[in-house]
Amino acid sequence: MDQTLSPPPALDAARRTLSLEAEGLVALRAALDGELGAAFDRAASAIGEASGRVIVTGMGKSGHVGRKIAATLASTGTPAYFVHPAEASHGDLGMIGDNDVVVALSWSGEAPELADLIAYTRRWGVTLIAITSRAGSALGAAADIPLILPTMPEACPNGLAPTTSTTMQMAIGDALAVTLLSRRAFSAQDFRRFHPGGKLGSQLRKVRDVMHGGEAVPIVPEDATLSLAIMEMTGKRFGITAVVNAEGRLVGAVTDGDLRRTFQAGFKDGPVRDAMSRNPRTIGPDALAEEALALMNERRITSLFVLEQDRPAGILHLHDLLRIGVA
Repeated sequence: MDQTLSPPPALDAARRTLSLEAEGLVALRAALDGELGAAFDRAASAIGEASGRVIVTGMGKSGHVGRKIAATLASTGTPAYFVHPAEASHGDLGMIGDNDVVVALSWSGEAPELADLIAYTRRWGVTLIAITSRAGSALGAAADIPLILPTMPEACPNGLAPTTSTTMQMAIGDALAVTLLSRRAFSAQDFRRFHPGGKLGSQLRKVRDVMHGGEAVPIVPEDATLSLAIMEMTGKRFGITAVVNAEGRLVGAVTDGDLRRTFQAGFKDGPVRDAMSRNPRTIGPDALAEEALALMNERRITSLFVLEQDRPAGILHLHDLLRIGVA
């Protein structure tokens, strides 16, 4: 008897949903090679050249997508916020300035709640970008730059619930945000300004914000004795000390491993330079904490000296990265 089990119906529905939404994204990508691509480029240029903000609007599920698009734009260097179209008709039109750009989402292009907002942009010459599937709709026909997305079947078996359509709207919004990010040369450092909290904020913190500096840095001169280095390591509790020359430049380091090897060979309290490791791993103060963690993991070490002009300005320990949530 065939014991093969049929997949649960729920998985069939899930696979069908993801397949249809994936097909929508493939169609969207292909459309960028045609008229949509040219319109997309104009839309990105209009937003990039505007001296005002991007106002995103939409009703229903398109509105929920619009809120996400506005948030993504704002977090990647393009000032943006969401205006609810119904509230716009009751005073929030005052949030829209002459130098702003309005991005309106409506799959059908016929959402009646958008009428007053569309009329406002036409009356006052505010640039209107439409994200819709119908060029001849009220929204599509009125827009200065219509982004006409390909019509694809919804994943909903009834063909009603916005699923494939909202996925495509979200994707075109992400594409706009990333395009603008690239044009602005928006860096990881810029990104950090808008993401100071949570795991992402921790990863984008600089080494200088986390390191120990000043008297906390274990340092001995290269003509010191090994016993002095041991006292410095014990007192500062990092399991390592920097060794510097007469000019204060880093020439080596003594680690717990170096001490073990010295004791195994028969301890003699000689010059620290005879026991130190040369060319220890270092990092700059303006490097990201995430870069420091990657270097520690790659080299299987727990500490890094932070150098400024070849001189130890600080020390960073793996526990510091754990403390701020990077590791």
